[in-house]
Amino acid sequence: MATASRRLPVLYRHRVTRGAKHLMLIGFGLVMLYPLLWMFSSALKPEELIFREPGLIPTEITFDNFADGWTALAHPFGYYLWNSAVVTALSILGNLAACSMAAYAFARLDFPMKKFWFAIMLGSIMLPLHVVIAPQYIMFAKLDLINTIWPLVLPKFLAHDSFFIFLMVQFIRTLPRELDEAASIDGAGYWRTFFRVILPLCTPALATTAIFTFIWTWNDFLSQLLYLNNPDNFTVPVALRTFLDSSGESSWGPMFAMSIIALGPIFGFFLAGQKYLIRGVATTGLK
Repeated sequence: MATASRRLPVLYRHRVTRGAKHLMLIGFGLVMLYPLLWMFSSALKPEELIFREPGLIPTEITFDNFADGWTALAHPFGYYLWNSAVVTALSILGNLAACSMAAYAFARLDFPMKKFWFAIMLGSIMLPLHVVIAPQYIMFAKLDLINTIWPLVLPKFLAHDSFFIFLMVQFIRTLPRELDEAASIDGAGYWRTFFRVILPLCTPALATTAIFTFIWTWNDFLSQLLYLNNPDNFTVPVALRTFLDSSGESSWGPMFAMSIIALGPIFGFFLAGQKYLIRGVATTGLK
């Protein structure tokens, strides 16, 4: 009885501590979600009430912002969603193909100055985008590729994103080399070993690469604004920017409504590959 009576305060303190931690995390999560909740609330308000009522609960609800925003620009907003989908899909395909092959070379193959080139690749991760964007623009301008999607897509097929190469290198290093040796005994070369053995086992790392590429490409504004000047080629971030006018004639309600629609693919893609994302991030640092 005495032992049980001593355990009760300990269990009570443990439950109180755990409950306090959960409440703190919930409160922190609500603070982080407040901008998103405010945007969703503003999308349902008449435009004249968006900045007049700072609260999250609208006193008057309207869905006109969604209808107006969908048809407010030169094309229906679905047109810009399709443009973003094309750019994002090609970017994902390029990163998966090029980065996986480069990672396999660094992780499994032997070639001259391998450590040097791997160090150069790691160093490029720390190189800011603003340092290389000017020479890249000049190069693409000389190739007459400005105002096309190729400046946004072509670097992905050339293993431009070193972060994903490093991610896959770390993952491939966790795979037993005996698999490569067994494939070699069966007569498989480098390409067959890569496609038949290594690549199928890299599903978590590939899913992580696809998810991050989707989010970063879908939300990319600077590069798309720089290379796409024709409204027919605008993607979602650039199209959303056209709702704002420096002269003061800004359509805040339709912009918030279309921003909510633009967030839908991101949430859907993230939720669909969440389990692979956690596995990919968790296993790349094991070795």
